[in-house]
Amino acid sequence: MQVTSDQATLTLSPSLSRLERELVRQHGEAHRPRILRGLAQVVAAWRAADGSAADFETFVVAHFVADAQAVDALCARLEFVLESVYGHMAEIGRDLRWQADLDLGPLLPIDAMLSGYDAAAHFIDDAFSNRLAFVVLLNFPIYNLEQRLQMGGQWSRADWAQVRLADLFAKRIPAEVQLAIADAAGRSSRYIASYNIWAHHLLDDRGQRLFEPGKKLLTHWNLRDELKSRYSQGKAGLDHQRMICKVMERIIDQTIPSVVIDSPWVDWNPYSNAVQAAAVHDSEQPAPHTVTISNEAEPDTRYQMLLDCFRAARQLDPCSPTAPTHMARSFGEGRQIPEARAVQMLEELCSSPQVGDVARLIERRLGRPLESFDIWYSGFRPGAELDEAGLDGLTRCRYPNAPAFKDDMAAMLRRLGFSADRSEWLASRIEVDPARGSGHAMGAARKGDNARLRTRIGEQGMDYKGFNIAVHEMGHNVEQTFSLNRVDRWLLNGVPNTAFTEAIAFVFQARDLQLLGQENPSPGALAEKTLNEFWSTFEIAGVGLIDTKVWHWMYDHPDADAAQLKAAVIQISKEVWNRFYAPYLGHPDCMLLGIYSHLIDSFLYLPDYAIGHMIARQIEQQIEDTGNLGEEVERMTTLGRLTPDLWMLKATGSVVGPQALMDAAAKALQAVRA
Repeated sequence: MQVTSDQATLTLSPSLSRLERELVRQHGEAHRPRILRGLAQVVAAWRAADGSAADFETFVVAHFVADAQAVDALCARLEFVLESVYGHMAEIGRDLRWQADLDLGPLLPIDAMLSGYDAAAHFIDDAFSNRLAFVVLLNFPIYNLEQRLQMGGQWSRADWAQVRLADLFAKRIPAEVQLAIADAAGRSSRYIASYNIWAHHLLDDRGQRLFEPGKKLLTHWNLRDELKSRYSQGKAGLDHQRMICKVMERIIDQTIPSVVIDSPWVDWNPYSNAVQAAAVHDSEQPAPHTVTISNEAEPDTRYQMLLDCFRAARQLDPCSPTAPTHMARSFGEGRQIPEARAVQMLEELCSSPQVGDVARLIERRLGRPLESFDIWYSGFRPGAELDEAGLDGLTRCRYPNAPAFKDDMAAMLRRLGFSADRSEWLASRIEVDPARGSGHAMGAARKGDNARLRTRIGEQGMDYKGFNIAVHEMGHNVEQTFSLNRVDRWLLNGVPNTAFTEAIAFVFQARDLQLLGQENPSPGALAEKTLNEFWSTFEIAGVGLIDTKVWHWMYDHPDADAAQLKAAVIQISKEVWNRFYAPYLGHPDCMLLGIYSHLIDSFLYLPDYAIGHMIARQIEQQIEDTGNLGEEVERMTTLGRLTPDLWMLKATGSVVGPQALMDAAAKALQAVRA
């Protein structure tokens, strides 16, 4: 067998045969399978620069561990050290991004450099250089997804910890690749975090301003949520919704004028695309000396950001022979769900008969033909009839700043069903920061550190949209805190994949009105809530399909430029719309589903939302059956990072899938018709 680096080739075949015989002689025939596997794993990563054949032989003889207790002790020793390494590196990375992530004043040019740097990028390189990684590969097994699905149910917690230990070193990723990915992710994240539309400066064809002064809407989250909030106004909100829809289209096809992005100093008619100097001032920012008035379009920056992320991720392909594309890594290693099965689950839900029934119900309630933006219909949601301005007043009064939300967290957790002691314990381990973007949850990676809840808080305090998102992020933080601090092994910390933490976050987010002191929902309101959940999942499932198809397109067209990628994203968005959405909402060739910001900056993240909703319904059903949210959430989130189906079987008794949500929607339809 040969081991090849860029400049040198090392022949190890004689050493391997001799080593196998020697190790079997020393440790016994029963250890031959482990010996063969360990040798193969080390050889796959060993380069000529790592040492000669004699160095290789000396290393293997010195570091192969046969005794089961010694293997356990080695795993425990490494587990302790790695928690410290990864935990402190997570803190360093958080500090490097501190100014970029948080709303603490204007960014300085150096903040771009800091947020694009990954202090942990050299760790894997260093671990191979000092041979720590080779010790792991020699003694602990790497299993592919198929093997985990077949065998994982019979593994002990110690077995699972050893598998997760090997996962950390399964790829030899050069530091320059890690840094390239961090840089692309940082740049795209900063781009999205500052992509605001000042709504009061949007003009219709009669020159009217439809939106309130000071309203700054981040794409896509705030634009979408503002559109959803206007359903409570009935026909009076239609013009607002249509205008937001047009703004979204301009962002997607990049005909939006560059000067209107995050600027309160120009007025813009998104229908005609005309730009003029702002005739009103609703920002506390000091006015610039000069304002450029131009309708020159954004130069496909949105798609250049996505292209840069793709090119960075692609640098990892040669380091990952068992998963040689980002899609293979995203589904097979990240989600631990085969791509074909994930796509099938999304398509099954989008094709379910309940979709048409719900669409017809929405149309009857609206009293008009459905429009494309009705994919975001929010009328099922409990509290959708409430005046959002009133909710804004309530949340702004209660949460004028991040510390106020932090101070109320324990009380909110008690209202959700956690015990007083557990609520205080959780609240003490979650910090709250003012987000520059829409908000996010950042978990800790060692038990001595705290999770961070980042939430957007305006100058007047937290509005209802911000509160709704903050409750979602609090759900993430609760999961992160339990799955780090209460799991029995650090190597098993976390949940099977991102969809599971999204599911917990959805469970929390669905109870936001309860946390504001609104009445407990009636059976009818619970049915409405289920229909809202189903319709939201139908919407986001299509976005997940688009995200997946776009990444395949980029791999099929690796030399494409931003303009070609833009055309492809628009075409894919239209194709998905025409297949699953046009039959119910009309408007063929609609591209609205291409608006999602995570499509640009999150490296194939979007399928997790729909799968998360499916998991959330299964978790909700378990909570309904037992009647205790706090205990169930803690029990589930301390199962650790198993495979998805194994986790779900232990948590709810069934495997992951859309059936529970489709069944719940069918029952809810019967209830609202009764």
